[in-house]
Amino acid sequence: MSYPYQIKSFEAYQEAYQKSIQDPEAFWSAIAEHFTWKKKWDKVLEWNFTEPKVEWFKGGKLNITENCLDRHLATKGNHPAIIWEPNAPDENHRILTYKKLHEKVCQFAHVLKNNGVKKGDRVCIYMGMIPELAIAVLACARIGAIHSVVFGGFSAQSIADRLEDAKAEFIVTCDGAYRGAKDIPLKSVIDDALIGNKTVKRVIVATRTRTPVSMIKGRDVWWEDEMKQVEEKGITFIEAEVMDAEDPLFILYTSGSTGKPKGVVHSVAGYMIYTNYTFVNVFQYEPGQVHFCTADIGWITGHSYIVYGPLSAGATSLLFEGVPTWPDAGRFWDIVDKYKVNILYTAPTAIRSLMGFGLGPLQGKNLSSLKVLGTVGEPINEEAWHWYDEHVGKRKCPIVDTWWQTETGGCLISNLAGITPAKPGWATLPMPGLQMVLVDENGKEILQEGEATISGNLCIKAPWPSILRTTYGDHERCRTNYFATYENMYFTGDGALKNKDGFFRITGRVDDVLNVSGHRIGTAEVENAINMHAGVVESAVVGYPHDIKGQGIYAYVIYQGSHAQDTHGTGDLVRKDILQTVTRIIGAIAKPDKIQFVSGLPKTRSGKIMRRILRKIAEGETENLGDTSTLLDPGIVDEIKNGRL
Repeated sequence: MSYPYQIKSFEAYQEAYQKSIQDPEAFWSAIAEHFTWKKKWDKVLEWNFTEPKVEWFKGGKLNITENCLDRHLATKGNHPAIIWEPNAPDENHRILTYKKLHEKVCQFAHVLKNNGVKKGDRVCIYMGMIPELAIAVLACARIGAIHSVVFGGFSAQSIADRLEDAKAEFIVTCDGAYRGAKDIPLKSVIDDALIGNKTVKRVIVATRTRTPVSMIKGRDVWWEDEMKQVEEKGITFIEAEVMDAEDPLFILYTSGSTGKPKGVVHSVAGYMIYTNYTFVNVFQYEPGQVHFCTADIGWITGHSYIVYGPLSAGATSLLFEGVPTWPDAGRFWDIVDKYKVNILYTAPTAIRSLMGFGLGPLQGKNLSSLKVLGTVGEPINEEAWHWYDEHVGKRKCPIVDTWWQTETGGCLISNLAGITPAKPGWATLPMPGLQMVLVDENGKEILQEGEATISGNLCIKAPWPSILRTTYGDHERCRTNYFATYENMYFTGDGALKNKDGFFRITGRVDDVLNVSGHRIGTAEVENAINMHAGVVESAVVGYPHDIKGQGIYAYVIYQGSHAQDTHGTGDLVRKDILQTVTRIIGAIAKPDKIQFVSGLPKTRSGKIMRRILRKIAEGETENLGDTSTLLDPGIVDEIKNGRL
């Protein structure tokens, strides 16, 4: 057996689960023994959910990069750590062995230090999906700097907000990025984000697209020049900074139900152990296999299952710069064929999008290397599950339907590939260590009776190693968001069903957060952006079912002046202006799919917008809208119904 803690049978899963609940400290301590520590921990776990305060492996000292790189050098130095497939299929791919990756990480760690980065400093990373992104992330961790990766699709305003919140003094970026047919001007977006910024001291720019960029003397330096200085001195190693188990490893910003993004903080030891444990067990990874996670490193999936999970397990991780449909819809299958990929982990959105192209793009592609398929980001619908199973996995590959969040660090509910049962549309069983419960709105646990399937709000009764530690600079926000709704529980914000077998099925957000293409977007954030448009008086945003994205964004907008609905097409121009505004403020990812102009919104007498009614209308439900008599102006509902897009 390749990993001593890899679960190899359903009985072993049940045994591990029981042990993890009865004695979590002994359970996680035994797993932690398999990692490299500078000093062992004094206490496995100390916690309370009231403050909240969670500490795992207290007193332990380590560095995550020694566990991801150094400890593999003797046995896997010449094995591929990262395979990079570029955006354009005719461009040369790159393979970084563990030895090469270790050397590059050490060299870039020197570059960071030469540019003034110290332990505890926040480094914002805004790059395309190139190996340098993984190198930058690991180099920060090597010297104890806290990385905050921002997805390359966010706008200058979004970056400015994140820089301000994290008080980041350093940025690592590229001149530009390739994504399908698009060139994204990353450096110029950073330049816009830095207008008025007083904290950023240094911007390190890697060359990728050769887009002309402005380089400001004293602030901006080229990655290549800085690396050359280090290489010319023959430097290939840097001592890893000794980190406390509970030191912050990274901040990752996620949308909440208020307009301001929140910086989720993960700590070094617990995050490392949990991502490794879930990677090895969920995907049933075997040494030598090629693991292809199609996410962007700008999201938690990329952090956990492209970088830290696979590398800490000595795996080969495939990094892809492009998109699944460019230059054609056979791109994923070409990559699987080219590199003999064994594990493919992607989003239901991607699968549904590829289904739309029919079976042509799969013809002539050898997918026989595939052993495990996975999905992430949102529950997968049954039709997409069966298509994936039949046409990609040829009914020979188990599909792991993983449910988790930015805040949880790693998969919380999932079948283990080929080991525990799968059920289309169901995430199935919790991982060892996870005490999942369903509660009613008063926080009372809903208990299973007989064969009945129960439904409720999904909560967790005790911490697992990679639970978030805080929201950066605002611990109170962490408490109120996750721990204050129900006493002594972490509230996931999701509703779920649980059947007689103990399987869970996630039914979606119960708060004002949308899940668009597997990415969480707060309705308040989108409303704030729409309301910034000069002509908008007020807006309300809800989700509605979308064939490809899972959830689409439906915006109801009160616009000043009558020309929003005139017959000369100006309405469309106003819509485009609003979409442009949202793109500038958040990024294209948050653009509404539909904008309906209305003269008013359904509000209670106290002024609260009844989003429940708007949601039903957006979903096409116009009859059973519930009681509208308490509304300030019940007549507005008919107007909205009649104007539905």
